[in-house]
Amino acid sequence: MTMKKFSLVTALVLGGLVAFSLLASAQQSKGGRKGSREGGAGGRPTVEQQLERLSTELNLTDEQKPKVKAVLEETSKKVRELFQSGDRAQAREKMQAIRDDETKKMKEILKPDQFEKWQKLMEERRSRFSSKKKGQ
Repeated sequence: MTMKKFSLVTALVLGGLVAFSLLASAQQSKGGRKGSREGGAGGRPTVEQQLERLSTELNLTDEQKPKVKAVLEETSKKVRELFQSGDRAQAREKMQAIRDDETKKMKEILKPDQFEKWQKLMEERRSRFSSKKKGQ
């Protein structure tokens, strides 16, 4: 193999590696990782994603789904408005009231066993959020 051919082959191989690594990093930044969450602000799942998960985890009936979706949409809207205000201290105080309201409404919609599972899911979510927040 001549030196020119060797250089050409080397350049093609390096070019291919660079292109592949750019593609791989673009996939990851678009949420290409397994288990990534898309759509929601700050990495939070969308209402539709939350409803899909709760439908599966709690085995929601067709009658419960629109009611749960309405509660999730209302909570999401309140939280979004709260954090757009910019006052973090006030947001923390009001957040508990929003959670309490959501819990009250979910208790009215869900069967006792579903409600218990829902509470466990929310506790797991809060503990994951707390551990992520502490790791920052």
